[in-house]
Amino acid sequence: MWGRRRGRRGGRSAEELRVRRREREAALRKARREEQLVSKRLLREDSAAEDGAQDGADIVPEPLSEDEVLELLRGVQRGSEDRKRSLGRLRWALQNEETQQKFVRLDGSIRTLTGLFTSSLAELQLEAARCLHELSHSSVPAVAEACLPVTSYLLTYLSGHSLELTELCLYTLGNLVVESEAVRKQLLPQGIIPVLASCIQSPHEAVLEGVGYVLSQLLQAKEAPTEIIPLVLDSLLPRHMLPLVCSGLKAGMGAAVEFAWCLHYIICRHEDNAVLLALGAVPALTSLLLDLASQIPQGAPEGLELLVCPVLRCLSNLLAQTGCQGQDGRLLIALFLILQCFLQHHPFLVQECLWLLNNLTADDPFFCSALLSLDLLPALLQLLTCSQIATVLVLTVLCNVAEKGALQCQQLLQQPLLAQLLPLLTLPDPEAVGQCLELLHLLFLHCREAAADFTRQGGHQALEQHLSTPELQERAQALLDMVRQPPGAPSACQATLAVFS
Repeated sequence: MWGRRRGRRGGRSAEELRVRRREREAALRKARREEQLVSKRLLREDSAAEDGAQDGADIVPEPLSEDEVLELLRGVQRGSEDRKRSLGRLRWALQNEETQQKFVRLDGSIRTLTGLFTSSLAELQLEAARCLHELSHSSVPAVAEACLPVTSYLLTYLSGHSLELTELCLYTLGNLVVESEAVRKQLLPQGIIPVLASCIQSPHEAVLEGVGYVLSQLLQAKEAPTEIIPLVLDSLLPRHMLPLVCSGLKAGMGAAVEFAWCLHYIICRHEDNAVLLALGAVPALTSLLLDLASQIPQGAPEGLELLVCPVLRCLSNLLAQTGCQGQDGRLLIALFLILQCFLQHHPFLVQECLWLLNNLTADDPFFCSALLSLDLLPALLQLLTCSQIATVLVLTVLCNVAEKGALQCQQLLQQPLLAQLLPLLTLPDPEAVGQCLELLHLLFLHCREAAADFTRQGGHQALEQHLSTPELQERAQALLDMVRQPPGAPSACQATLAVFS
């Protein structure tokens, strides 16, 4: 479980608070590039809820004894004018997970908070909501499940008039659904999907980002493919999600990033994406990538990589599932602009771009030809040694091109390709070496002179070293047979085809 804290401090402008949030969220969002991750987020108006706390410092209070927790509960149960201050002290204490567990075990604790949360007194309601929000941040499933009685009220107040309360309710719900399947199973029949579909039409960026957070948590649940994604696709959410993603640079980067990941989780976990395709997801995401790439020459906006990553994954997975794609060579140029921009500081995007490039070229002669005619091959070859994953993906793309025939192979060989492949045959990675052997096979098959050039450069020795590697020896031997055959002898080619097919 990845935890995260979102902090808001008193005395800052709304924009400064948003910037601070973005900075705190960057680490987890970047981690999503490697895998699907759920997270917890914490909204705190200040860190001085109790006297003696230092404003601006992330101080976790010491755990309280059971008697001290009981005294706090009694304080908020009394109908005195000091109740708000008691709630503030409770909220401060609930930042400690041990105290949280002691609190939920007390008889009537959640019932008391629920009563204050549903109070007609706005200040008490908001302070109780902050206490519930602290509880939702616990990593202990029992604490989340203790909050089950309040979920229906959290949904109800999402349609209220208080922006701050709405935001608190959204992030509390998002935190609760992470820990407990029981919470998720209760929220679905309570109508969380229709409520989120209503909230996504809000004009407030903070609400939109919160909706995206809750939805992304739900879509990563283990039961999402069968129980949650179908409900989302049957709702109004998709038709609003796609425009929000595609207007990210204009309407708000935070919400666009959240909904881009939501789209990714739907696409990669659902086999039938007819709803998204009917909404024009492929041309819309393609157009978005072109727009994002067009921002790069003028200077990429800060955090642009956080949006580019899920957009690349969405488009790549849609193409892998459907094979439908437009024939627009500008998409290749956009990919290489993104690669050039982010290679140094955000190298994780290299593999994302290469996955998409692989899916574009796999079965489409247009993109294979465009890669060559737009003179993008030198830039692609520069990525051969970028990383282990990049090596395999670049070789895969080159195989896609070489597979199209003799003309494409001849164009590939106009570059010093064979000289660059030789060092790759010494790599300890069997997958990279195997893909290199596949590319050599295609080059030799379509251009017999390539085999002779390879031999002159000492390639046969590089092949011989793999004759003792079980998973590679058959293919290495077949290639050796090819390079040793005199020109015009077809038998070795036919034998090699059988090995590589």
